[in-house]
Amino acid sequence: MSELKIYYGDEAPITALEGKTIAVVGYGSQGHAHAQNLRDSGLSVIIAELEGTDNFELAKKHGFTPMNADEAVKQADLIIITLPDEVQGKVYESQIAPNIKAGQTIGFCHGFNIHFKYIVPPADVNVIMIAPKGPGHLVRSEYVKGGGVPNLIAIHQDATGTAKDIALAWANGIGGARAGIIETTYQEETETDLFGEQAVLCGGLSALITAGFETLVEAGYQPEIAYFECLHEVKLIVDLMYEGGISYMRYSVSNTAEYGDLITGPKIVTDETRASMKKILADIKSGDFAKNWIEEYRSGAKNFKAMEAAGHDHQLEVVGRKLRKMMKWIDSKEV
Repeated sequence: MSELKIYYGDEAPITALEGKTIAVVGYGSQGHAHAQNLRDSGLSVIIAELEGTDNFELAKKHGFTPMNADEAVKQADLIIITLPDEVQGKVYESQIAPNIKAGQTIGFCHGFNIHFKYIVPPADVNVIMIAPKGPGHLVRSEYVKGGGVPNLIAIHQDATGTAKDIALAWANGIGGARAGIIETTYQEETETDLFGEQAVLCGGLSALITAGFETLVEAGYQPEIAYFECLHEVKLIVDLMYEGGISYMRYSVSNTAEYGDLITGPKIVTDETRASMKKILADIKSGDFAKNWIEEYRSGAKNFKAMEAAGHDHQLEVVGRKLRKMMKWIDSKEV
């Protein structure tokens, strides 16, 4: 394993983008943050967004004049694509690819489409990535405060010899150089990101919470009590981990809770669980997950929508919507 490389401040000069035009394609979570931060850093930014959408109106509210992607690409030196993974390929083929010129730079915030070759840019353009390790609203709010969130940087294709300089300038422009810009590859970012989402952060955690809730309810305990113990209090534990790691969480909870953690965790995450995790990672690395997801989306996402609806209507979620109304300190987000 190579030594970790992190860039700060003057190691990521913004000069590589001065006098250049940056097109942000998509004004969603990441798009709005990158566009505003880059503009506030003194750079020239234009927006590509669909007219009639909420994001189109938001871009106008923020002082931009949104245009079609094909027009934005024609004007840009750096094209930052912040669209959802599943729609990037279609937009790229229809509006971006026909207007690309040699020497331009295409930037991504996640490596999915490049790594799995759903987008294959021509050899005479730069292909780079800056992936903030935080949602767009945090990228924006930390920048406004004078800080930033850590960024990942990766270079897939360096056609001009300046790809890394451009990527570092982009990261600096959104505040990343204030926190640190960590060097990685498209492969590493993509595969670890997907694995973390599936095995731990989203898939693993939501399944564990649901199974715990169901176990208590099936044993005769009140659903409301099961909700508090298996979902509501997750935030308390995660916040402690976020602040100081697992050791700080264990230090902060009761000795009883820590003892239960130490002897029971291995009973939940067994050798069988670890084998399943390895299979998940293998499916990600082989491209099987990406292929299945893109095929599911392009076929109308029937299975995706059915699973999403089933989760939305689960007893855990129904009980939660009722209980959150009691908690006035929570800015409840119901969908």
